[in-house]
Amino acid sequence: MTGNIELLNYIHQNSEMGQDAINQLIPIVEDDTFKQNLESQFNEYKKIYNKAKTKIQEMDKDAKGINPLSKASSYMMINLKTLLNKSPSHISEMLIQGSTMGTVDITKKLQEYNDADKEILDLGNQLLQFEQRNIEELKRFLH
Repeated sequence: MTGNIELLNYIHQNSEMGQDAINQLIPIVEDDTFKQNLESQFNEYKKIYNKAKTKIQEMDKDAKGINPLSKASSYMMINLKTLLNKSPSHISEMLIQGSTMGTVDITKKLQEYNDADKEILDLGNQLLQFEQRNIEELKRFLH
């Protein structure tokens, strides 16, 4: 039971971080095709986030959000990294790095909590596959 909540909270936080980062990047992106890609990613993160949050609430627990310090740090890092270069290639590279870290982390979590409820494992695998798709889709914007 504890593992279920821990895995769900990880999925919840990961998808929240993805939403926050993309939400911060969309206004500075000028390329329409790239912006559509980011909006699509945002919507998928939101779906996963909402599913995790709902499942946590169904278990009569509170969803743990991202630590405010981590959130502020991420916000500042994105601002710094896009200050001089707002190109789709540069932003794609940043997002690929983030999704790669997310892929590694969710893979570890799925192995650590491999006895979690099937529905929760399925949501974790949905997040993993989504992160992997993001990496592949973003590669086309690199140059």
